Amino acid sequence: MYAVVAITKHGVEIARKLHEKLPDADIYYTDKFSKGDEEQKGIRLFSGNVRLLLPQLFSTYRGLILIISLGAVVRMIAPLLKDKKTDPAVVVIDDKAEHVISVLSGHLGGANELTKKVANLLGARPVITTASDVQQTIAVDLFGRSFGWEWENENNLTPVSAAVVNEQHVAIVQESGERNWWTYDTPIPSNIRHYASIAEALEAKPDAALIVTHRLLEKEEEAILQNGVLYRPKVIVIGVGCNRGTSSREIEQVICDTLQQLRFSIKSVKALCTIDLKKDEEGLLAVANKYGWPLIFYTPEQLNDVPIDEPSETVFRYTGAYGVSEPAAKRYSGQNKLVLTKKKSGNVTISVALWEGQG
Repeated sequence: MYAVVAITKHGVEIARKLHEKLPDADIYYTDKFSKGDEEQKGIRLFSGNVRLLLPQLFSTYRGLILIISLGAVVRMIAPLLKDKKTDPAVVVIDDKAEHVISVLSGHLGGANELTKKVANLLGARPVITTASDVQQTIAVDLFGRSFGWEWENENNLTPVSAAVVNEQHVAIVQESGERNWWTYDTPIPSNIRHYASIAEALEAKPDAALIVTHRLLEKEEEAILQNGVLYRPKVIVIGVGCNRGTSSREIEQVICDTLQQLRFSIKSVKALCTIDLKKDEEGLLAVANKYGWPLIFYTPEQLNDVPIDEPSETVFRYTGAYGVSEPAAKRYSGQNKLVLTKKKSGNVTISVALWEGQG
């Protein structure tokens, strides 16, 4: 949700124009320029200094679009700044709507994208100063974000970003995940080079590295992260079956132990899949909720449509499906061959597939 704020006569007109084009945005402007239809249109009036309003808006909205001079905005938001991971996007529009300026949280907060969107709506010029956008190169802190990729560790984001924009030798090793992450019309800059493996990248001695993999790195591979960022794409699909009433602790433990044995990162789990008889299985629901994993349900008929290696008459008698974890993992991942076909541990049965990123 965004807030649009105006304090001048011309600013109010711009805000009202944006209200028509950004229906999800909340509009705030000074009552000095009230038109009389604000209540009907859901526009919020305020009196007094806008400085008193900003702290509340700063903590409430994920983006602020301020039709206020840039210098005044900088002075007003300075005491409110906390962290680039939590501060809202701040965008400034000049009083003639000629320029839309990305001011704060350009990448993580989405201010750059918001700037482009608002500028397009107003027919204005977007002003973006982050180096990776200007140079049309990789934004290290946003790399793969649209696909749900996660950093393993954020400590090296700044030095690796510096290597990218300063045109130093940057290695990319991608073992899994979506491949269509390059969105510019221009070629990838020549200082960014792909390598087939971490070993090959280490041999090339790059200044920095971007590693995209679901694997846990081996000891000899960890040197690449001295000035590198490790990204976890969402590619691990877990099919799971369990006895009725199995605790979330047992289910979680089996998942964690299995991933550790496979040397896979839990951050790369894309989804848990099971039979629709488990829609009310509290243990499964609790685990999925804890990690924020989608929990996918299939009917017995959908599961039986999938060829499996180990059909079970016993499972069929109880569920109407010849298998649960194995066909569920195959169906969601689209893979005929699983990394782990089926493992039974206590009350839990688990299968693991790797989803291949599209593009």
